[in-house]
Amino acid sequence: MLRKLYDWVFSLARHRHATRSLAVVSFAESSFFPIPPDVMLAPMVLARPDRAYFYATVCTVASVLGGLLGYAIGFFLEPVGMWMLAVLGKADTFEASKALFQQHGAWVILIKGLTPIPFKLITIASGIFQFNLALFVALCVITRCARFFLVAFVLKRWGEPMLAVIEKRLALFTVLFLVLLVGAVFAVKLVGH
Repeated sequence: MLRKLYDWVFSLARHRHATRSLAVVSFAESSFFPIPPDVMLAPMVLARPDRAYFYATVCTVASVLGGLLGYAIGFFLEPVGMWMLAVLGKADTFEASKALFQQHGAWVILIKGLTPIPFKLITIASGIFQFNLALFVALCVITRCARFFLVAFVLKRWGEPMLAVIEKRLALFTVLFLVLLVGAVFAVKLVGH
């Protein structure tokens, strides 16, 4: 069933209302839908490289708004959020996740938001754990923007062959990005003192 859903989302990329569909998929994936918007973003950028950053912007804005819905599900409808986490196979790690969020919530959102891990896990958990909403939104903007603009940039610049390299080495690219991010934060703190 998941494969059929994946194929259906992929086919939306060729539809005349593809941009609207991209926004809907990006919104839904951040709160309840299982297929990531990259499935649509990649073929759309390959077909229209001149609109790559527009598509990345659509993904980012819709994903952040969908993230707010995921947050609201966790915050206001905790039993529904817990059920969704159970369906996704993550309810058993609730206590460990809670401790991780309490100690390193911002880093969890930044790191997990860049990876292929379903973003809805982060948004719903952020609501359940009552993570600071303003910081949550800021981190969602950073992580979603970085992810979608990276995909758009890579496909616009090098096309499909480079995307395959990134997908193979996603963990390495994520670590490199985090090292750069930590270095930037450290540098800003040094300059501020």
